[in-house]
Amino acid sequence: MKRLFILLVLTLTGFTASAQMKLAHVNSQRLLDSLPSYIKAETDLKKFQDDGVAELGILEKQINDAYVKLDGMKDNLTPTMFKIEQEKIMGMEQRYQQTQSLLQQQLQTLANEYNQPILDRLQKAVEIVADRKKVNYVLDTSKLLYSKAGIDITMEVKAELLRLDAEALKKP
Repeated sequence: MKRLFILLVLTLTGFTASAQMKLAHVNSQRLLDSLPSYIKAETDLKKFQDDGVAELGILEKQINDAYVKLDGMKDNLTPTMFKIEQEKIMGMEQRYQQTQSLLQQQLQTLANEYNQPILDRLQKAVEIVADRKKVNYVLDTSKLLYSKAGIDITMEVKAELLRLDAEALKKP
């Protein structure tokens, strides 16, 4: 009987504790899209990517021009000269692939460098608002398929995030 009583008390305590849990949600993508530093980072990344794509376009045109030139000269070249010209073009193609790979690596590194401080500020803003509201869990609605419960704290987090972002932009 004593065991049954203890089990009942523990079960009821568990239900009481879970009933006191507060759930909230935010839309992180909406928050990021409204953040000046995120918008600037996205713009800078897009410009870097566009510049790299333009550079790759120039290399690609040079390769295509070299193929056209070689095709026009192939009847006038010895087999050895033809092979040398083909090797030159293959070297150009290798440089193209290396440049493309380097561009992707640089873009990833730059994106991490720009976005990590922004994501850290978002996390801090969520924590500040969650502590203020005494919320136990905060879910991201931009990644949820369905949510019916919880408090939407997106606007409060947005205000806090904008404050943190403005402070971060003031620092040298």
